[in-house]
Amino acid sequence: MPNPTSGAPSDPEYETEVATVSAGARLHVGFQNLSLARERLYGGIGVGLEEPRVTVTAEPAEGVSSDDPLGREYAARAAEILDVPGVALAVEERLPRHVGLGSGTQLALAVLAATARAHGLEPGARDHAPAMGRGGRSAVGVATFEGGGFVVDAGHPTNRFTTEPPAEGDWTVPPVVARHDLPEDWRFLVVVPDAEPGRCGESEDESMRAVVERADPAVADEIAGVVTRKLLPAAAEGRLEAFGEAIAEIGRKNGAWYADAQGGVFRPPAGELVEALEDCPVLSGIGQSSWGPVVYGVTDSRHADEAAAAAEDALEERGLEGQVIVTSAATDGARVR
Repeated sequence: MPNPTSGAPSDPEYETEVATVSAGARLHVGFQNLSLARERLYGGIGVGLEEPRVTVTAEPAEGVSSDDPLGREYAARAAEILDVPGVALAVEERLPRHVGLGSGTQLALAVLAATARAHGLEPGARDHAPAMGRGGRSAVGVATFEGGGFVVDAGHPTNRFTTEPPAEGDWTVPPVVARHDLPEDWRFLVVVPDAEPGRCGESEDESMRAVVERADPAVADEIAGVVTRKLLPAAAEGRLEAFGEAIAEIGRKNGAWYADAQGGVFRPPAGELVEALEDCPVLSGIGQSSWGPVVYGVTDSRHADEAAAAAEDALEERGLEGQVIVTSAATDGARVR
């Protein structure tokens, strides 16, 4: 999706319309560094997905209205940022909230884009993400909204941080330092167990603060080697097994940072599912997305059904309900119609 600077057209009688924006979920593999002892902090690694999706429709209006409370909150922010009179917003498809699929960022940016387009404006998603309260740590959600794919961001200069994050909106979204379209034949298994949602808001901030305060910088050095010598070459060359091994290793090393905050390298019940799926011969790259409880793995189209069956069995054997999704990596960003 293009990212031009937003602003009202020169003609005051600019065209308005009904705009629909649809954006795919994202997986967050982990961060490159969480230690204040290194020059860059955070540095997200992740993948945009074709499914599941969030879809919103917006019409110009006087004032802000929506049946979705969070959508209405984001619509009010968007109207203020874009300096438009209002918007009538409908959320047609929703992502599961706080499970590790980037629901907050994708909804916020979809609302922003739909509001802008309804008023004949360009959204400037990256520029306005901080004012929407998004992109403060990881740029993965913003980058996949813009263009899909596998992405690695540069993180923030550590000298701008203490253990307290910058005030909301007092940041710029980190630049993307690597992006690749992944092979069309690859499939991502996404398991969404019915479990307690992951950390968000103040709870997430408190947990991240605790992690950053005691993060071992040696782990960041190990991750740097995996990223540069294994993950990026595998993504560029389309080598599935090597890619899977690299994201699994990065996920586990991130889990070592989070172990005290979430009760282990993976939070319950994600850890049980990871352990079960690691025994599936057609899957690699098993990990937990963000704070979970979503668990993911990578396979190819020939083995997708077998991978999905293994996930269904893993849920059933542990007495868990949940959803199993098989999808491909997104090759484009949010779609506007």
